[in-house]
Amino acid sequence: MTVGEEPTAPDPAGSGPAAPPPAPRLRRDARRNRERLVEAAHVVFAEQGLDAPLDVIARRAGVGNATLYRHFPTRAALVDAVFHDQLAETMSAGDRARDAPDAWNGLTDYLGTVFATLAADRGTNDLMTTRLPDVETLRAVHAHNRETVGVLLERARAQGGVRPDVTTEDLLFALAALGRAVPALTSVTGPDGWRRPLALFLEGLRAPAGTPRPLPGRALDESELGKVLGAMGPHRTRPDGGAATADAT
Repeated sequence: MTVGEEPTAPDPAGSGPAAPPPAPRLRRDARRNRERLVEAAHVVFAEQGLDAPLDVIARRAGVGNATLYRHFPTRAALVDAVFHDQLAETMSAGDRARDAPDAWNGLTDYLGTVFATLAADRGTNDLMTTRLPDVETLRAVHAHNRETVGVLLERARAQGGVRPDVTTEDLLFALAALGRAVPALTSVTGPDGWRRPLALFLEGLRAPAGTPRPLPGRALDESELGKVLGAMGPHRTRPDGGAATADAT
């Protein structure tokens, strides 16, 4: 019996029922192919970023393009599978930071954890510093990150540790811009090269001894921040809201 045929009816001569179709074996094969694709994608995204061609991932996994698209119809679906656990860990770090008695220490510890993640590989950096449509886990992480930063900023202002005119969007934009530079920076300076510019940036957030000089212009609102982040990275967002790079590349 070939794959896809229905089981053969019992032989009328009494030879017994036909052998069952090899569905369990096929399920195991499919599961293993999916695991290979996720493992290969993690490596390729780490090396090349989220714009890496999907056929490179399929070849690394030892499967054909059709198998990749059968398991992951879109790039977003593959990204979600690859980074789900890692993004969940970032959210857990945010929860721990919110519980810190000193909000400034909670904020700096949290951002240190985030930047260590940004330095780990290019794929994670692309995810955390830009906006990629249709990745459900990423959407939840961005919302959780914004909430964490907002809570810690509000508490730090109340405790006198942060200048009063810094908004959540100010901080998120600056962190995203700095974070985008981390791969290039660490390739030259080593894996901890991000620590110095992050420390310098954080010192600029501290409340000065006297009255701070007002920041020029106005802060971005949440919608404007999303548009800026969508234009910064891979799969840049078109004005109509779609992704500029096709999933099939």
